[in-house]
Amino acid sequence: MLEFSKKVLNKVSFDKKLFKKELQKSLRWLSKTEMTHLKIWALATFSQYKNIILEVFDQIS
Repeated sequence: MLEFSKKVLNKVSFDKKLFKKELQKSLRWLSKTEMTHLKIWALATFSQYKNIILEVFDQIS
């Protein structure tokens, strides 16, 4: 599911709202370890959405 989540996020990264929605959805399917990997990958790949990524991950903590 981690790789699938990455593919989806890459495809929707053109739209901020859609990116946030898909990131939230991805977290429902991932284990804690996969969530950590996704967070690191997302922050490295989508630095323009840093605030959104941190906000979404803070909601699950």
